[in-house]
This record gives sequence, C-alpha cells and structure tokens, in this order.
Amino acid sequence: AVSAFEKGGLWGQALRLLVEMTSAHVDLNTVTYNAAISACEKGGEWAAALSLLVEMASARVQLDTLTYNAAVSACEKGGQWDQALRLLVEMASAHVQLDTITYSAAVSACEKGGQWDQA
Repeated sequence: AVSAFEKGGLWGQALRLLVEMTSAHVDLNTVTYNAAISACEKGGEWAAALSLLVEMASARVQLDTLTYNAAVSACEKGGQWDQALRLLVEMASAHVQLDTITYSAAVSACEKGGQWDQA
C-alpha cells in the first residue's frame, strides 16, 4: 500500500499509513520505508525523507543503497546540496555502497545549489 502512494507521489498519505502501521504494531521494514522516502522525494519533501532516515535508524531497520538514493534525490529536488553531501559521507561511514544514482543526484544537488566546487 505504501508503494502505491509512492508511485502516485502521495507522500502525506504514505506517512499517515506508516503511522497507522506503527500504531497497529506492524513491523516496518526497509522496503516499506524506502517506498515512503521515495514518496517524499517525489513530493519534494526532503525534510520528511531525512526524518524517515532517522526513524529507520532508531527502529534498527537497515538503510540500504535504495534508501539513501531516495533521500539524496529528495535533497537534490529540494535544493539541499549540503544535506545530499552529508548523506554521501554517512553512506560511506555505514559501508553502504554508493552507485551511479547516488553520485548523479549529489552532483545535481550541487549544480542546483551553485556549488560547482563541491561537485
């Protein structure tokens, strides 16, 4: 269900569903969180995406490359180049593999923020 909201870019509904699932004591997993973060990314809600990363870590749910890619893309779309670069450092520290999508979104975030020297 969360992925259906993600595909439609309905980030608010995706977040509400996560709250409902948590209230119903449903264990949320990486796939569920990734869909919600992607919904935030599509809705331009970079801060909500970053909040979900924190929530995942607190719940001890594994953050993977897809998780970070969606969050970096959310930061890119929100013009948050510094947050995008911070996530790259966090990925490397957590030994999560960075891929072409990760680097592309981070470079694009720097470009949009006029931070060519950071790219």
